[in-house]
Amino acid sequence: MQFSALHRVTPFLLLIVVAGFSHKAAANHSDRGYDYVNVPPVEWAPCFQDFGPFECAIYQVPLKHSKKSKYFYVNGYEPGIDLALIRLPASDQANKIGSLFLNPGGPGGSGVSFVLNAANLLYTPEVRARFDMVGVDPRGIGQSTGLSCYTSFDHLDEFFALQPFPQTVDEIFQQIRFDKSLRKNCKRNAGPILDHMTTADTARDMDILREAVGDKGLTYAGYSYGSFLGVTYANLFPKRVRALIVDAVLDPISWTTGRRFDKGLPVSTRVRSDAGAQDTLGEYFRLCDTAGVPRCAFAGNSSERFAALVEKLKAEPVTIVFPDGSELVVDNALLISATLNTLYNPFAWFLLANDLAFVEQLATTTTLSSNFSVFGTELGRMPNPDLVPQTIEGFPGVLCSDSDNPDNPFVWAFAGEISERKFGYFGKPWTWASSPCAKWPGSKKSRYAGPFTRKTANTVLVTSTVYDPATRYEGAVTVDKLLPDSHLLTVEGWGHTTLLLSDCATQIGADYLLHGTLPGRTSTCRQDFPPFFLDPGEVFGASAAASAQGLEAETQSLESSAEADAAAVSNRDAVAAERAEIMRAIMDSRSTYGKR
Repeated sequence: MQFSALHRVTPFLLLIVVAGFSHKAAANHSDRGYDYVNVPPVEWAPCFQDFGPFECAIYQVPLKHSKKSKYFYVNGYEPGIDLALIRLPASDQANKIGSLFLNPGGPGGSGVSFVLNAANLLYTPEVRARFDMVGVDPRGIGQSTGLSCYTSFDHLDEFFALQPFPQTVDEIFQQIRFDKSLRKNCKRNAGPILDHMTTADTARDMDILREAVGDKGLTYAGYSYGSFLGVTYANLFPKRVRALIVDAVLDPISWTTGRRFDKGLPVSTRVRSDAGAQDTLGEYFRLCDTAGVPRCAFAGNSSERFAALVEKLKAEPVTIVFPDGSELVVDNALLISATLNTLYNPFAWFLLANDLAFVEQLATTTTLSSNFSVFGTELGRMPNPDLVPQTIEGFPGVLCSDSDNPDNPFVWAFAGEISERKFGYFGKPWTWASSPCAKWPGSKKSRYAGPFTRKTANTVLVTSTVYDPATRYEGAVTVDKLLPDSHLLTVEGWGHTTLLLSDCATQIGADYLLHGTLPGRTSTCRQDFPPFFLDPGEVFGASAAASAQGLEAETQSLESSAEADAAAVSNRDAVAAERAEIMRAIMDSRSTYGKR
């Protein structure tokens, strides 16, 4: 998933969302028993030959899935939409098992780009030999029939002027205005696809594609938001699951409806990525100080120094002038956003440390530099134009169609304040990520909001790192408990998804995909190379303890949900008072804002 997609030009792998039906109503929309007839095979053609033996295709699926017209090719009258597909053919076609469908997350991530750039690295040579690696741009995304809300580029100046996340009253109203304009343009210009952007729609597309490539059962691996797509498929089509991996896992109940004690909150608050990110930041500081200089340039009381740097840049931002004359203003919001983005990738943690140390020692507010690693490169001084439609339209198109959210946009303001007070720096960035969802104009009728407890034909493999700044470990534990036949694989490590972190986890995943074999009820692997080039022996004692504590804490949390509900109800007056205080502070400043 991507982070704070509407609040900074660079997409982050994020997550967040909710649904809206009761479980009973949602179940009436499930595709149990759907059998698509006369499904044409995919017609592949060579593409991107400079990168490898890739093949591409455009495949049509129904705009609207229904029991009355199971597949639009049956009668030729149902409107269809195009899906863009790519595959890296299995290198051993004579012994091919089938197709491995891959989804990189988002929502809004391109499966085509993911396979083109990463398929040669995933899992093991034997997996790549025996599976066609297939990527799909989901409906509304990338090269598939797109969700397009704008007829010109006039909105981009307003978009680029947004802060990574609102902090001041003026910035709050600026974000609310942009969100309102986005919704207005989507309602006016997007067309019928706006009402058919749910994850359940994509899962139904995927079931058609499964049959179109000739597979009786689905083999799938989904990461971040792709985990919710996988869980949705498993519950819509449980008998068609051959092998299904969900990695960096979203809690599907938080993503859709929420639970009784948090139903009124934005989805991006309910998922509690703020807590996971803050825990991961704590590990960043711990491991940085353990590594010391020069392995971590920011070592030595790094937590206290970071807090001081945030306050310094809040009061007096720094302007970096690059050799080409372009400038980058580094304030506390950019510092926090760049830090969160970098926490996704533990192999880049030392680069962030270099930038933090550099900014900390600046004596002037304007400095010439070409040495930025994360601020100047990973966030970027110029947006990638190919990603702009994904972040502005595609991300909320799926997110808001899947989820229940408040109608009042000011709820995001007080939810962000409360989240920041409880979980630190990342409370506001994560909360505001879903702000376009207030009064989203797209329909939720086709979504699936549970139950998420159907028994699948084969075991589902659920994987997660212990310290994930986007999809926290508790999401994997929750899904493992919800699905009757699942296996939880914990990677004692850091970062978003377990990909390329652990040979142990990679081999378990490969054996599962190839043969359906798994270790015992649960299994644990360690990250092969800890951040900051630390020796594994220096860090894993504490990490293992944290893993066990996290599992135990989540178990206790799930078993005591009734007590949590009761506590939330008893605390209702205090929460209401806190909300009222924050709302008064915002609205009292409205007169100042209105004069501008």
